[in-house]
Amino acid sequence: MPLQGALSIDDRLLGRQVPLETGGPDPDKSDHVMLQRERISRIRYRHQFFSYPLSLGWDTVHKLGWPSLWRMSKGYIKARVAPRPEQSLADFMINRFGEPLYATFFRDYTTKVWGRAPEHIAADWGAQRIKSLSLGRAVADYIRRKWKPSAKAQDTSLIRHFWYPKHGPGQLWETMEQKIVCHGGIVRHHAQVISLEGNGEHHIKNVRIRENGVEQQLDADFVLSSMPVAELVPSVYGEECPSAVLETAEKLPYRDFMTVGLLVRRLSVRSDGRRNIVPDCWIYVQEPDVKMGRIQIFNNWSPYLVKDPDHTVWLGLEYFCQQGDAMWNMSDAEFLSLATEELVKMGIIQREDVLDGVCLRVPKAYPAYFDSYEKFPLVQNWLMQFDNLYCIGRNGQHRYNNMDHSMLTAMQAVKLIQNQEKSQQALWSVNTERNYQEKK
Repeated sequence: MPLQGALSIDDRLLGRQVPLETGGPDPDKSDHVMLQRERISRIRYRHQFFSYPLSLGWDTVHKLGWPSLWRMSKGYIKARVAPRPEQSLADFMINRFGEPLYATFFRDYTTKVWGRAPEHIAADWGAQRIKSLSLGRAVADYIRRKWKPSAKAQDTSLIRHFWYPKHGPGQLWETMEQKIVCHGGIVRHHAQVISLEGNGEHHIKNVRIRENGVEQQLDADFVLSSMPVAELVPSVYGEECPSAVLETAEKLPYRDFMTVGLLVRRLSVRSDGRRNIVPDCWIYVQEPDVKMGRIQIFNNWSPYLVKDPDHTVWLGLEYFCQQGDAMWNMSDAEFLSLATEELVKMGIIQREDVLDGVCLRVPKAYPAYFDSYEKFPLVQNWLMQFDNLYCIGRNGQHRYNNMDHSMLTAMQAVKLIQNQEKSQQALWSVNTERNYQEKK
């Protein structure tokens, strides 16, 4: 999709100058366009906003207080002088931020997200998502930006700008489908994969699906799978799967996800005199007395996602749970009420400003890094033996990748097919390097 060639609605309203593509489309006139967005994320803690990633600017110092800052500084120095062996995610984060800062901003939130204390989660999670970011690098980045505002981020977690489809990420897949159909391809919706049938020599010969209640068999030259590994491995027939591989795959853990879309007239919090809204894309909820994990403000992702962005705010409220638990089994009305009351409790909205809401449940949203995950290399090595099966995406590789890396795995799979390469090592190496791909 082409990059914007004219300012968007909110660019003009806020007097914001963004790089424009010569000859690029006008977002007000064309839907087929990518907007440049400013990434602003903060932490909501003690009913106050803290920068994310954390930086030791004056605002943070003022809100935490000098005694807390002194404890955190000592804890960080101690962690750098005598780092822990990294046997868990807690070890990983303490080594990079110090124990007091970890206990304040990371421990409880991570437990909320995963339903497990960081002491019981593999350090791989941090290597996947936090990478080389540390308190020292965050402070260095803060100083660098104060000295030179145009300086580029040294870590992906610190990147400040990104490109975003006018109508959200789903627009990418809709555009891709249109191109596939234009080239004579067929895209099937709501077709359930029943099984993948091999020839006994690590080659998938066909895929059996159920569509509109009718089963049919599709011949397969190549199979790109983004389905959860826990469902993929048991679905492969005609191949000898070691019992340890099957057992590990079937027991792979996941964290499920529920979200509320809430339309409100205004927010009760303000920032920099911006209308009835704050500038954040995400707000990480660290308040210990609410179950909510994160707030998205869709107006700031793209004002074109909201019918009346000048007078309403469209929020996405994120919760982490397990299928079948008390939260998952709530009725939509109960869940909407819970989300609304928590926002009121945090001072984000007034109850009377709620206009509409919707609930969504997403099973297996996050592949998790505990339980049978420690034996995942057994599963990966078995899957890599297939000469025409390519595992892609977050669930396809059981990796907590960002969306960009999930797309890169698909692109890498296509490259391997085009080049007729037999080894899949490059496919499984996406986002295992020290720094993020997008930094390059």
